[in-house]
Amino acid sequence: MNILHYWRAMWGIIGRELWRFVTQRERFISALVRPLIWLFVFAAGFRAALGLAITPPYETYILYEVYITPGLLGMIQLFNGMQSSLSMVYDREMGSMRILLVSPLPRWFLLLSKLLAGTGVSIVQAYVFLGIARAYEIEAPWQGYLWVLPALVLSGLMLGALGLLLSSFIKQLENFAGVMNFVIFPMFFMSTALYPLWKLQESSELLKNLAQYNPFSQAVELIRFALYGQFNQAAFIYTLCAFIIFMTAAIVGYNPSKGMMARKGGAGG
Repeated sequence: MNILHYWRAMWGIIGRELWRFVTQRERFISALVRPLIWLFVFAAGFRAALGLAITPPYETYILYEVYITPGLLGMIQLFNGMQSSLSMVYDREMGSMRILLVSPLPRWFLLLSKLLAGTGVSIVQAYVFLGIARAYEIEAPWQGYLWVLPALVLSGLMLGALGLLLSSFIKQLENFAGVMNFVIFPMFFMSTALYPLWKLQESSELLKNLAQYNPFSQAVELIRFALYGQFNQAAFIYTLCAFIIFMTAAIVGYNPSKGMMARKGGAGG
């Protein structure tokens, strides 16, 4: 095996995921409708309670819609990570996943290629969402659209790795919806995507602590600061560590002797 084999395999996996993205237009539309509803409908009600009483990273007072935009970018990536895990479960039931995993390439490389493909799709969706938001005068500095790219890459990898980890435990496609809801909604609502920590602390110290140590919160804060030209070192380190932990656990989960494949009776079962 040489580097050319790795390169072809990686782009084969990425190309397959991109083709799915292009042909499944409802997936793209649904990924945008969800955060847009939050941005244009729910935010109007929340603004009455919070108004201009939110201080974002760049130290000026802004509308609530601007504050939650990074959180909704995180929402796009969170749901996309779960969608990628759904495709993994589907491929496993159809048998294509077994063919992929028994190839001579390392399993970690195959999973990482799958993860890169899903992250790329989520970044496209995120930038389309930012474009729609800017058209409605919910804006960030022009430089922020470039600075936020590395943050979207890392947060997408972390949330995608979480989806990969979940897919190693889900045995049947029918069980996916319940597991997905059990993960997505607690992660999203117990985070700083919709409210800052000080606002959560007013409600409950426990809720504030849960949100503070929620990996999704750290991903959102990384995006929020990057979108306005600042680097949140603590959020970067936390998100990077979460990615390493989730990815390592996912690789172990797909190990035929220890993880999902063992429970399914091996690669050929």
